[in-house]
Amino acid sequence: MTDELLYHQRDGIGHITLNRPQARNALTFPMYERLAEIAADPGNVRALIVTGAGDKAFAAGTDINQFRGFSGADDAMAYEARIDRVLNTIERCPVPTIAAIAGACTGGGAAIAASCDLRIAAANARFGFPIARTLGNCLSMANIARLSALVGPARVIEMIFTARLLSASEALSAGLVTEVLPDHAALAARAADLATLLAGHAPLTMRATREALRRLRDNLPPDEDLIRLCYTSRDFKEGMDAFLTKRPPSWRGS
Repeated sequence: MTDELLYHQRDGIGHITLNRPQARNALTFPMYERLAEIAADPGNVRALIVTGAGDKAFAAGTDINQFRGFSGADDAMAYEARIDRVLNTIERCPVPTIAAIAGACTGGGAAIAASCDLRIAAANARFGFPIARTLGNCLSMANIARLSALVGPARVIEMIFTARLLSASEALSAGLVTEVLPDHAALAARAADLATLLAGHAPLTMRATREALRRLRDNLPPDEDLIRLCYTSRDFKEGMDAFLTKRPPSWRGS
């Protein structure tokens, strides 16, 4: 599995590549687990980019062969619990995450992208969950909530009921992605630039913002701890001093 999911660090940025281009980067269970492992502990980096090998697919969901051993409801429940655990880990990654999407981004691949903080796309990107015309399974409520928070329930219904894939321009209009780049090379360059930008910003501000949005979505406890985290941090004092002395701040994430 080592070669099916690649991870390297360069200039303070972590790069995850889903590396099964012959299978449109469809994910095996070991790939999901490795993805969660990196998201939980990406190492000494300040931002993380997730992408697929080549320009044909970000990821075309879970490899269908992973379902061949299913024999009943318990297998289905265990599968959805696994996926939700992986996606939750991505959402709680200690550094900002960017999905750089080219080609097909469907099923589990689209769920991974939705769990990242930012999504940018090449012009050939296509998004969706075509399960109503393929497998006949369903999305968990957790994944429905993720998608609905991004694009609204009406768009989720339309995507799943019609099994239609959104074009990159439609995804931009819907708010699913924030930028569309002309090609794969431009996408990779923009992802690197965006990661570098985020790496220079206050880590606690970004972490608190992400966590507050997740709590709003999931009706979780309020934000007193997040406010204390930021306002009592060394970074907040550093930010004030840097602002008043007209110098760039030196963030530590503490």
